[in-house]
Amino acid sequence: MTTDAIVLLKDDHKEILSVFRDFEQAGENALKTKGRLVDRMIELLTVHTYIENEVMYPRVRELVPELEDDVLESYEEHHVADVLVVELAAMDPSDERFTAKTTVLIENVRHHIHEEEDEWFPQVREALGRKTLQEIGAEMAEAREKAPRRPSQPSALKKTIDAIIS
Repeated sequence: MTTDAIVLLKDDHKEILSVFRDFEQAGENALKTKGRLVDRMIELLTVHTYIENEVMYPRVRELVPELEDDVLESYEEHHVADVLVVELAAMDPSDERFTAKTTVLIENVRHHIHEEEDEWFPQVREALGRKTLQEIGAEMAEAREKAPRRPSQPSALKKTIDAIIS
């Protein structure tokens, strides 16, 4: 298995986008299915944003200072996703705004993924090279093991609170 940081993140993106498609195709009255899919989204996004925020972004900021603005924008995009995830975790699929809120989350995360994959990742790959990306990927794989799975877990909650009050 590769430890290339960008490959790991792209694999996460594929899985997240797949769950988004399943949600969108679930049908208006498939509340149980939508609830299950949103639970999966919450888990995937909580883990993904954790490893990016804790490992990838700080390392890129340190090693590629010219990408500072991109990293800061990514932190803000994660902030928006974190807030929506916390709200969705407290909602029932039958709530009036559940589907609308999930749709906004999906739109925001899709935008973020496209920016990362089309603009940011190529610049990071060029600047850092294979060896450094493998080292960062190994750190991310390690962080994934201890990553929170729900926004209510202490390490995720701290990240979300920091995002809300920052």
